[in-house]
Amino acid sequence: MTQSDKTKPPATALSEEQRQVAMERFEALRPHIEDDASLAHAARQAGISIRTAERWLARYRQSGLAGLARSIRSDAEARRLPDDLLTVIEGMGLKKPRASAAAIHRRVSSLAKSQGWTIPSYSTVYAILADLDPAMVTLAHEGASAFRNRYELIHRHRADSANAIWQADHTMLDLLILDQRGKLARPWLTTVIDDYSRAIAGIMVFFGAPSILNTSLALRQAIWRKGDAAWPVCGIPDVLYVDHGSDFTSKHLDHVAASLRFRIVYSAVARPQGRGKIERLFGTLNTELLPELPGHLVKGKPTSAPKLSLAELDAAITRYLIGTYHSRVHSEIDETPLDAWRGKGFLPRLPESLEELDLLLVMHAKPRTVQRDGIRFQGLRYQHPTMAGYVGDAVTIRYDPRDLSEIRVFYRNEFLCRAVSDEHAGEVVTLKDIQAARRLHRRSLRTTINERVARVVDFLPAPAPAKPHAEERQPKQGARRPKLRLYQEDDK
Repeated sequence: MTQSDKTKPPATALSEEQRQVAMERFEALRPHIEDDASLAHAARQAGISIRTAERWLARYRQSGLAGLARSIRSDAEARRLPDDLLTVIEGMGLKKPRASAAAIHRRVSSLAKSQGWTIPSYSTVYAILADLDPAMVTLAHEGASAFRNRYELIHRHRADSANAIWQADHTMLDLLILDQRGKLARPWLTTVIDDYSRAIAGIMVFFGAPSILNTSLALRQAIWRKGDAAWPVCGIPDVLYVDHGSDFTSKHLDHVAASLRFRIVYSAVARPQGRGKIERLFGTLNTELLPELPGHLVKGKPTSAPKLSLAELDAAITRYLIGTYHSRVHSEIDETPLDAWRGKGFLPRLPESLEELDLLLVMHAKPRTVQRDGIRFQGLRYQHPTMAGYVGDAVTIRYDPRDLSEIRVFYRNEFLCRAVSDEHAGEVVTLKDIQAARRLHRRSLRTTINERVARVVDFLPAPAPAKPHAEERQPKQGARRPKLRLYQEDDK
C-alpha cells in the first residue's frame, strides 16, 4: 500500500484522538527538531526504532503536524462493507420502534448471506450504529420536541433597555409555612423580572393555584412606585413575556394590556428556553434564600420546623431582593441589576394614579341594576344616597375580591359613588369569606334536614315489605323448563 492509498487530514480537521497521536510522535522527534540532537539519540529516548523515527520525520517535514496523525484509508469503508449493506444498517438504526444492536445484527446477517455479501461482525454493526449522528437519532426515535430541547440553537435575547421587556412566571416554593388557620401549606411565588437588567419589578406570595388576581397583584406592585426607596424599579413595560397559563391568557389581562398600552408576548408551548432568566432567579431563591428559612423542604421533607406566616415570607423575600440580589454583580451583565436598571437615568412610564391602576388590575367589573334597597352582590346589599336617583338603571360595579365591604359604582362609564355594605361597614370581607360562609350555611341546612328526617323515621313505623302477587308466586301453566342445566339440582 503506497502513500497515495492514505488520506492525511489537515491539522485543523484532526480528531482529538488523531491530535493526541500526532503530539506524542512530535514529542519523540522534538529533541532532534528543536535541540539539534541526533535522530538516533531521539529515537532511543522515545523507545522507537530509527526506521520509524525516519519515517515520522519525513512525514513531519512534508505535511507538518498533520503528517504525524494516524492515517485514514481512503478505501476503508469500501473494504469493510458494501454501500447497500451500510445503508440498511443505518436505516434500521433509525427505524421505529428502536431495535437493539443484536437484533439488527441478526437481521443484516441474514440479508448479507442471501445477497452473497460479507457477513459483518457484531462489533462492526455496533460501531456503525454508534457512529450515527445523535441529533438524527433523537429526532427519529424521540420526536421533534426532544430534538428541539437538546440540539436546536436558541436565541438568548436581551432587551435593549430597562422596562422594554418584562417576564412574569409562577413557581411553587420548596418551603412549608403556616396558613391563616395555622396549618402547614406550600406557598406559590409570582415574580415579574426586567429582562434587560435582571432587576425584580414585583412579587406576590400566595396559597393555592395561580390565578389572575395573584398575577394582577404582582403586576400592581411591579408597575407602581414602591414604598421603599431602595427598590426603585417601577413603570409600565413595552412588552410582557409570559407562558400560556390560564391566568396569563385571560381577557382581563388583555384589557389591562390594551389600557396601559403594553404588548403581551407568549412563549412557545412546551418550550421554556425563552424564560431562562426568570427560571434562573427561581433557582437562585431555592438555593440561597430558602435553605436559610424555617420549613425548607429537601426531597419533600422539612429540614426544620415551619414557623413563617405568608406576610413574614413576603418580608423575607423582599429583604433578600433589596439587600442581596439587586446589589450583587450579575455574572451575565457584569453589573448589579439595580445599576443596570437605572442606567444613565430615565423616567419610567407610569399610570395617572394608583386608583386608576387598581381599577384596571385589581377591580373586577360586573353589570348590575340599582334596586330600591340598593345593589345586591354576592349575598350582600350595598347602599349610597347618590343611587337614589338611579333606581332601575343599569350600572357597572367594580370590586376588589380581597375586600367586599365596599364596591365602586359606574354609570355610563362615569364614576358614580362608593357603595358600602352596612352589615360589614368598617370590616374587611373577602370573596373567600363569602364563599366559606355559603358552604357553612349549606352544611348547616343539610344537618337540619337530616335531623328532621331522622325524627320522622323515629315516629312512623317502617313500611312492610311488599308481598308478591299470587300469579308471580305460581309458575305459569305450560311454561317450559330451561334446557341448559347449570347446577346438579336441575336434575332433581
